[in-house]
Amino acid sequence: MATEQSPRVYEGGVSAEGKRFAIVVSTFNSAVTQKLLDGALQCFAKHGARQVEVFRCPGAYELPQVASHITRTVKYDAVLCLGAVIRGETPHFDYICQECARGIGRVSYERDLPVLFGVLTTDTFEQAMERAGGSVGNKGYDTALGAIEMSNLFTHTIL
Repeated sequence: MATEQSPRVYEGGVSAEGKRFAIVVSTFNSAVTQKLLDGALQCFAKHGARQVEVFRCPGAYELPQVASHITRTVKYDAVLCLGAVIRGETPHFDYICQECARGIGRVSYERDLPVLFGVLTTDTFEQAMERAGGSVGNKGYDTALGAIEMSNLFTHTIL
């Protein structure tokens, strides 16, 4: 009779103790992005993070550039990119969202580091506010929790 061997499962935990995190946050749509930042900081504090650095940049388009720059010489366990892009009347929204997402992904792959996408891409300001601490929750908090889990997964896996 053959026995099945259980798979080895790896997952990150939610303790941020001893970890170093960076938050890159855009100042464009600051009414939204400040709430995302507040949520992220609350999550880190709740889970024991003591080393969190915040970098502000003008907009979502600049998030990947700042993330790339700060990770060249400083060792972080994870980086969060927080921003809010709200659809307007021109295709500008599409270009910004596409390049922001692509750039954040590129930094993550090039640095072999969790770089999380916490950029709201909404049709209205109201939708953004709902996701920045309103009825839908706080995506800044959620992104920080993801960063903690990913940093632990990267620390504890043997590949």
